[in-house]
Amino acid sequence: MHCVALVVAAGRGSRAGGPLPKQYQRIGGESVLRRTLRSFAAHPGVAAVLTVIHSDDSDLFADAAKGLPKILAPVTGGATRQASVCAGLAALDGAEHEIVLVHDAARPFASAALIARAVAAARAGGAAIPVTAVTDTIKQVDAVGRVAATLPRAALRAVQTPQAFRLADLLAAHRAAAAAGVGDLTDDAAVMEWAGRPVSTFEGEATNVKLTSAADIAEADAALSRPAAGLGALADVRTGTGFDVHAFGPGDHVMLGGVAIPHPFGLAGHSDADVGLHALTDAVLGAICDGDIGAHFPPSDPAWKGAASDQFLAHAVQKVTALGGRIAHLDLTLICEAPKVGPHRGAIRAAIARITGVEEARISVKATTTEQLGFTGRREGVAAMASATVRLPLAE
Repeated sequence: MHCVALVVAAGRGSRAGGPLPKQYQRIGGESVLRRTLRSFAAHPGVAAVLTVIHSDDSDLFADAAKGLPKILAPVTGGATRQASVCAGLAALDGAEHEIVLVHDAARPFASAALIARAVAAARAGGAAIPVTAVTDTIKQVDAVGRVAATLPRAALRAVQTPQAFRLADLLAAHRAAAAAGVGDLTDDAAVMEWAGRPVSTFEGEATNVKLTSAADIAEADAALSRPAAGLGALADVRTGTGFDVHAFGPGDHVMLGGVAIPHPFGLAGHSDADVGLHALTDAVLGAICDGDIGAHFPPSDPAWKGAASDQFLAHAVQKVTALGGRIAHLDLTLICEAPKVGPHRGAIRAAIARITGVEEARISVKATTTEQLGFTGRREGVAAMASATVRLPLAE
């Protein structure tokens, strides 16, 4: 079953304050929305990502989505979350996707494992939501704040996103609710419940928090922006290396490290032949002992013909995240007589940072020649070598 992620990003997030809606405010050097989009775009179980945005946010969205794979043209949302989701579902009507994951843009920490559980739950039951146990005592109060009842928390759950459904079923429920004038339902499970559809649950994550207030955003930014944020607890340090070569062929530019550099020739390869990103992908996969780029994206598969290589590297990063790990450092060396890499070094570092979520201070990009020796010296192609340092939790 084809799965599409529907990210809801049309709200104004006024409780968060600041000059921008909360989904476009920055945490750890990039926007909340970009972190959210990258998690779904990098996941192998998600075929495409559609975002519902406010009509005023086209430029902000374009910046947040720049360079990410699988991102569809955005859809303009409505006055309520329910209306926005309905607009997104309607845009997907008739497509090949059978499963939809509806996710709040303001939840940027959904893990690969959580997304995989969502997809599996929808395939098994048709409608499912992630939940966590309620640990606080919950009181029901009256209009003036007096306690009316104490609710038994054993039967209570806190609800998260992504919520997972068969797309046709959720769209039908939304359209029926809209036709009936029911527009105040706060999540998609409630829409399905209103329509009389059963909804099951699966395990959520305590770290899958929703950023609501200015304090939430400040806390997330501080945690992500600290030098080596969170790395101290990841004591299993791994290093992987990667190497790649591509010959010159017809074209007017080369892709190096996620940046299009003008050149009299292109690079020949089944994808966009970005030797830099290919070498980095192998380095990351090597650090976690998970094969190589060819095992995950076979060159014999026509799906990858002409594909942008950023999705390969994003996939490798997501593999690290799924293991509970972090990338501590990336080092890339490009080997060629031409084009000159130096003028583009900053753009390449920025591109790798956008793809991986690793801060630029932990990304090194270098270039060298072979003193006119060998195939690179004869200007027949470009080579790249890379290393990746990954930190993982110690095995129990």
